[in-house]
Amino acid sequence: MSEALRVSVADGVATLELNRPDKRNALNAELVAALSRAVSETATDPEVRVVCIRGAGPDFCSGADLAELEAIATKGPMDSVTDAQRLGDLLIALRQHPRPVVAVVHGKALAGGCGLATACDLVLARDDARFGYPEVHLGFVPAMVLSILRRKVGEARAFELVVRGRRITAEEAAEMGLINRVWPESDFEGASAEYLRDLAALPPSALELTKRLFYGVDGLSVPDGIRRGAEVNAVARLTEACKAGVRAFLDKVRSRGS
Repeated sequence: MSEALRVSVADGVATLELNRPDKRNALNAELVAALSRAVSETATDPEVRVVCIRGAGPDFCSGADLAELEAIATKGPMDSVTDAQRLGDLLIALRQHPRPVVAVVHGKALAGGCGLATACDLVLARDDARFGYPEVHLGFVPAMVLSILRRKVGEARAFELVVRGRRITAEEAAEMGLINRVWPESDFEGASAEYLRDLAALPPSALELTKRLFYGVDGLSVPDGIRRGAEVNAVARLTEACKAGVRAFLDKVRSRGS
């Protein structure tokens, strides 16, 4: 695995730690490639029930490596398209990963770093975290994450975030639905670890089916979404986890009645 990314697996949680602290974990080609490989490998690892993405050093991720971006821009449009598509493919892979993907954020999550967190299924933040899409100030566009951002926070808030480029606090991000949980620094490591452990303790088949259905109904009409849900419901009933869960519940009910 690349030195730009540290990967570890413990108790069902695969931790992918961005490891360019001297560059505030800026996303260069090496780091994007390493993340893409790790996301692909964890998707087929039966020991992995949850994927956690976090950053080494004082920040989660400051965005794209601008020095590399400038160098690629001199090579012509096709090289820029290829480079951008690599990051786009990573964001797609996060959404299509069979397990929940959780961003654990401290410090700054800006530009492409905020996009990386936004593309995860869940975001846990320390109360000093700062989020934002400041690309507009550089004449740039947070283009690839826009379709996800609009779904998460709604059109009005998403538009304001990307055209003003303002940094927001973790509390503001939680209020608008961009992130899920905020904890003070004193509780952050313990609370986020407990959150990940609780998620990893759930039946992986149920998590996978839930995630697949959750994103699969996007764009469907209500009747078509209900029909898709019925199909997933039927599949879930046949899993060993569901059979065991129903059996345990009924046994408990029967024991109370006896």
